Amino acid sequence: MKKIKIYSAEEAALLVKNQDTISVSGFVACGLPETLNTALEKRFIETGSPTNLTLFYAAGLGNRDGSGADHFAHEGMTKRVIGGHWNLAPKLGQLAIENKIEAYNFPQGTLCQLYRDIAAHKVGTITHVGLNTFVDPRNQGGKLNDITTEDMVKLLEIDGKEQLLYKAIPINICFIRGTYADEYGNISLEKEVAPFEVTSLAQATKNSGGKVIVQVETIVRGGTLDPKLVKIPGIYVDGIVLSKEEEHQQCLNGKYDPSLSGEIRILTDSTSTLKLDAKKIIARRAAMELQKDTVVNLGIGAPEYVSAVANEEGIGDFMTLTVEVGPVGGIPQGGTRFGGSINADCVLDQPYQFDFYDGGGVDLAFLGLAQTDGDGNVNVSKFGPRIAGCGGFINITQNAKKVFFCGTFTAGGLKTAVENGKMLITKEGAERKFVNAVEHITFSGKYANKTNQPVMYITERAVFELRQDGVHLIEVAPGIDIQTQIIDLMGFVPKMEKEVRLMDERIFKNEPMGLSK
Repeated sequence: MKKIKIYSAEEAALLVKNQDTISVSGFVACGLPETLNTALEKRFIETGSPTNLTLFYAAGLGNRDGSGADHFAHEGMTKRVIGGHWNLAPKLGQLAIENKIEAYNFPQGTLCQLYRDIAAHKVGTITHVGLNTFVDPRNQGGKLNDITTEDMVKLLEIDGKEQLLYKAIPINICFIRGTYADEYGNISLEKEVAPFEVTSLAQATKNSGGKVIVQVETIVRGGTLDPKLVKIPGIYVDGIVLSKEEEHQQCLNGKYDPSLSGEIRILTDSTSTLKLDAKKIIARRAAMELQKDTVVNLGIGAPEYVSAVANEEGIGDFMTLTVEVGPVGGIPQGGTRFGGSINADCVLDQPYQFDFYDGGGVDLAFLGLAQTDGDGNVNVSKFGPRIAGCGGFINITQNAKKVFFCGTFTAGGLKTAVENGKMLITKEGAERKFVNAVEHITFSGKYANKTNQPVMYITERAVFELRQDGVHLIEVAPGIDIQTQIIDLMGFVPKMEKEVRLMDERIFKNEPMGLSK
């Protein structure tokens, strides 16, 4: 076998040409090829080249600190961005808001699957994911600003069913990160929190006639890597770059943790309890919907508390938690470790995880609640001058057997207290979440009703349910006035019965609820 070429980071950066489509691996703050990204940004700053790049990535990349996708956030360097999530690269988002780059946002899972279809030289990825949302061409078609005009998604009808075609995007070069490379270019990822989508990305780039460049920690002798751990064979790889230690952290700003990469299993503390605040109240109400032996996905924010409440109640083993990037089982992490799970039972490639999600494999999904309207639509992807992006939200919420949107009733300074079993609003939030019409349809109430999907919206003061005729107020917290503290703060009037039942009184007591009984 031919030995692989070893490049310096600066030499690898020179491989990127003007007008190239470049794709980068990673998930949030984990698995980022920062040595390569940094070198390419440095080249542009110093020389003004390369220019007019198309940046194509699946998951959000970075930590809102100039890392990840924000290395490409220079006017002239990047012409177009096609990404699954934007919130972690605010400089890139600002260029999109200012109409200085063309900008698309597509479902994260679908972009992972698109890599496989590009590798197979298919016309693109055909799926139901995204129907009736903002990526549907009957809405915005995934376009985020005025200068983005090319249609990248097409509506089809196949055997009487609506489908979306996400068009293939040939890739000229990709930057990937691995743990070890042998001298023939075989790449393993044993210290990473997941294998991400690196196999599919490498195949897509290679079969597009592009170059696959991999950043690794160490080069080892040929034949010493366990072939079952090799995720990118040397036949796909055009060159490797030895990383700088500070640019190869398992997760940004964090120490290496072998329990995240499945190398060891650690003892965990399940005895701590959360204070009884608004987020815990939301999580307690949500935890009442847990069912035994279910597959669950938890979003970030308030939904993360559901797992903690379940452990407090002794029902943590009711469910198997999954994370979209690949972990099955274990304890999903948050912050810069989001994407990894401590003590996972299995860690899949990201495209396979989304295959399972898209086919309805998730029994219960608990996701964030940012903005909702009377049709049951939810927006988490775009708010005026801020682009957040959908990430895996569309894949997960559109296909879970049951979905629960969890969040405070208002935002922007909301303060609450619980006294004598009653919910008190000590300061109302300045931003209303229940609005007349959402700006972006990240979740479609119309599609949910079409598929008869059960949908619930859980807040600290009220619980709503989506039905065929719209959103119904079904529960109210003790101590809350329905007219002044709910309806008057909504952009629409929810439907309701004459008597709205009270939320379970156990939720508002600072003691276990007894859910294990």
